[in-house]
Amino acid sequence: MTDDTRVRDEGFDDFLDAVEAGEGFYLECPEGHGSLPPRRVCPHCGAGDLGETPLAETGEIETYTTVHVAAPEFDDDTPYVTAVVDFGGVRLTGQLRDAAPEDVAVGAEVTPDVARTETTGERILVFR
Repeated sequence: MTDDTRVRDEGFDDFLDAVEAGEGFYLECPEGHGSLPPRRVCPHCGAGDLGETPLAETGEIETYTTVHVAAPEFDDDTPYVTAVVDFGGVRLTGQLRDAAPEDVAVGAEVTPDVARTETTGERILVFR
């Protein structure tokens, strides 16, 4: 599926566009809870006043797993590493690229980026 034929998910695609441009952000409520778009209210406290906060340039891997058997949308991408990364105000989940699975470690510093899957060509959040 090409970008011309798929339906744009305004909130998520806007987030990926910003990450790709080096201007990643997350949404933050007055209480300091971070979440990702699209959101109208804070999922933690219900506040409706959400503002865009710049995403840190680097984050730290909190946990990860190597996927050998994937959902059909990622079948040609296997094996790949999925990681949960702490960026301070928010945690992001994405594929880890440019590292062999055996070289990945909790605590490693990574940067957010956007890439395409081998299987469908869809844009996804990745870490490098």
